[in-house]
Amino acid sequence: MQHASSRVFLSTISGILLLALGAAHAQSAPAPDPGNPDTSASHAAPNAKGNVSSKTPDFVEDWSTPSLKGSDLKLGMVLPLENFKGNGYTRELVRVMWRPTDDIDLYILRPEAVKNPPVILYLYSYPFELDRFREDAFCKFLTKNGVAAVAFASALTGQRYHAPRPMKQWFVSNLQESLSTTAHDVQMILNYLDSRHDFDMNRLGMFGDGSGAAIAILAASADPRIKTLDLLDPWGDWPDWIAKSTLIPENERPDYLAPEWLAKVASLDPLKYLPELKTQKIRIREIATVTVTPTEVRHKLEAAAPPNAEIVRFEDSNAFKASTLGGTGFDWIKAQVAGPAPLATDLKSPGAPARSQETGSQER
Repeated sequence: MQHASSRVFLSTISGILLLALGAAHAQSAPAPDPGNPDTSASHAAPNAKGNVSSKTPDFVEDWSTPSLKGSDLKLGMVLPLENFKGNGYTRELVRVMWRPTDDIDLYILRPEAVKNPPVILYLYSYPFELDRFREDAFCKFLTKNGVAAVAFASALTGQRYHAPRPMKQWFVSNLQESLSTTAHDVQMILNYLDSRHDFDMNRLGMFGDGSGAAIAILAASADPRIKTLDLLDPWGDWPDWIAKSTLIPENERPDYLAPEWLAKVASLDPLKYLPELKTQKIRIREIATVTVTPTEVRHKLEAAAPPNAEIVRFEDSNAFKASTLGGTGFDWIKAQVAGPAPLATDLKSPGAPARSQETGSQER
């Protein structure tokens, strides 16, 4: 299929950001293999309104909103898969579940000898996978400065793409599901981290790239625990993005421009939520040669950004890489979350557990 070849192209060049951030070599993100039983037996069925399994007809997840309100998401299984001690850091791989038949693998990296570190969530753009978070150099890079890192894959990506979902269904064809469920996942991950009591949840940020940046905007609009956003080439303004994004196969574009399709994603447009964000610190970096987000869309997102947002523009990927020489690409967000802890406030989002008394580009 045409969009499958697009994934291959994206995968070939997806290492630019990681190279710029000091990683050793480029990450290749292969297209999802729905016939691979090794990752998990789970899958997210495509039923509308979030009935994600015919075996659990009473389960409801509201795909029309980034908020958890109205959805039946509760932390269930927590399965430790790995606990590795590296040079200056520890790495956990934990499988969690709050949605029937859709388990999620979390990489949790903690700096050594730092009690309750601040934490940053990392969500890369479709079709990025998570192998990079097993590399020693990258793990040390993320946890330097005493900041923890948590990474996971968005819906319909990597580990979360399973049979019996047909290959014709992919991240964009099912954009309503992809955006809403992953925005919900961000909040549920924060609930899980909060329940562990070993992170400083008052100093929390999120880095998002491409589709991950769009989801970060949605999640931050629903969850005030996210104090800092670092956004790279965010997607948004769906009518214009669908019409002109180079990610969309031309033979599929008319389907996604249909009024009924656009109506489903209208309530999940980052362009709507961006100006309303109460997030304390926001940075938006944009690379002019990244054509997945069209120029017109970038201009609209810039205009919609709240007054406290810092906008950084790069003429091409080489200029971006030059700005991150020496592995400095995440220094900004690390400095924001590692600063003095803010006064504790009621940071609970809908569905959050009670608090204890004791937070570079792929040229796609």
